[in-house]
Amino acid sequence: MSPAAWFSSDEGVWEWKGPVINETGCAYGKFFGKKAAFISKEWFPDFANFRRDGYDFDARFDDELASVRDKELYDLLCENAPVLSKTLKSKGNYIKGGKKGFETIITRLQGQCYVVISDFVYMVDKSGREYGWGVAKYSTPEEFMGRAFSENVYKRTPEESYERILRHLTGILPDEKRDNIKRFLKG
Repeated sequence: MSPAAWFSSDEGVWEWKGPVINETGCAYGKFFGKKAAFISKEWFPDFANFRRDGYDFDARFDDELASVRDKELYDLLCENAPVLSKTLKSKGNYIKGGKKGFETIITRLQGQCYVVISDFVYMVDKSGREYGWGVAKYSTPEEFMGRAFSENVYKRTPEESYERILRHLTGILPDEKRDNIKRFLKG
């Protein structure tokens, strides 16, 4: 996207993320090298299965593959989803003088596909006008995508999911080196 479109008085690149998420039901989050991307609802269960390595979050924690701080934030999110980031930070005491590391933890949980951004909400002033940047609304894929996700996320082995995605991407990107696609998928 041209940088000229980033900050304008007209609707720009930031305003369409929420509508795309809501109109398509796709997953949106920091999935690739801590960079945000959209993944279609058809492909996200396989992608999540691969990234989760077949673990639901509780099993990951029980096997000591997730930290206490990750579990604490994940559980808080589950209790409140969907929830605005500012509300989640407040409820979890990730405020000035409180706990540190919110962005690191929430980004890690997105990369592992336990958390998605389900919308962006704009704050409204007392005159009813929207202002500022859109505030992320977080959810779990299970909550946001429902049964379409829950019933399919662990349908295959993580390896089968990975190979399925790799075949798809090498098919639609025939000029891209397979090793580059593998690195990209692993995030």
